[in-house]
Amino acid sequence: MRLFAINAGNFKLDGGAMFGVVPKSIWNKLNPADSNNLCTWATRCLLIENGKQLVLIDTGLGDKQDESFFRHYYRDTPQTWDTLLKPYGFHSSDITDVVLTHLHFDHVGGALEKKGDKIVPTFSNARYWSNTRHWDWAVEPNPREKASFLKDNLFPLQESGQLYFVDTQNLPFEWMDFIFVDGHTEQQMLPLITTPAEKKILYAADLLPSAGHIPMPYIMSYDVRPLVSMQEKERVFNQVLAEDWTVFLEHDLSNACISLQQTEKGIRLNNVFQISDFN
Repeated sequence: MRLFAINAGNFKLDGGAMFGVVPKSIWNKLNPADSNNLCTWATRCLLIENGKQLVLIDTGLGDKQDESFFRHYYRDTPQTWDTLLKPYGFHSSDITDVVLTHLHFDHVGGALEKKGDKIVPTFSNARYWSNTRHWDWAVEPNPREKASFLKDNLFPLQESGQLYFVDTQNLPFEWMDFIFVDGHTEQQMLPLITTPAEKKILYAADLLPSAGHIPMPYIMSYDVRPLVSMQEKERVFNQVLAEDWTVFLEHDLSNACISLQQTEKGIRLNNVFQISDFN
């Protein structure tokens, strides 16, 4: 098994929204904001080569939306997935599976691309994995999340015939399990990878966007059920500590992989790693 961290591009979001009730005087030390109160975030995806399987977890923002949409997010100049994969010796057609933790635009946007007047899967030979509860939640969105669930990221994928749903009784990969959490959005699924050395790596997605969000009350305003998010963080973090998991961070600009520790102030950052340390 080989693992690669690939940043599909940086973008900006309001710092207050990212840290909820936490005062700016505190979170600004961790993630400094610009003059517009915006902080920069990564869209760090995880590529896993395991035998004949080449699995990509999440896909970044993509470039299908028009400039008026992206103007709100100050994203980097977009790169195609062929460009992003080339340094690792792969092409988009080599991807066998795409795991979508959830269907917010910054996680699923790169899963599809425009070709002429059509929107088609970016990874032509891949199975795309979601789950039925989250899919149903996304295609009939509540007013709070409607701006995050874009039709161009959903229905063309359904029409492609490449969309599959994870069945918890019959998982698609022997070496990957899923933890399902409902605080950020309904049935966000967090991949839990077991390496050949029996090391477990949790892809935290939006349960833990960055190392700056480790303290329990540091919950995003984007979460639909913030108190549930806090309970889920505590439950998952305790399992991370008990079983010595590594946590992979999708949105942290500087830290790709971390471990946690129990302190007098609660659970906090322990060490920082690179995903290449596990190859």
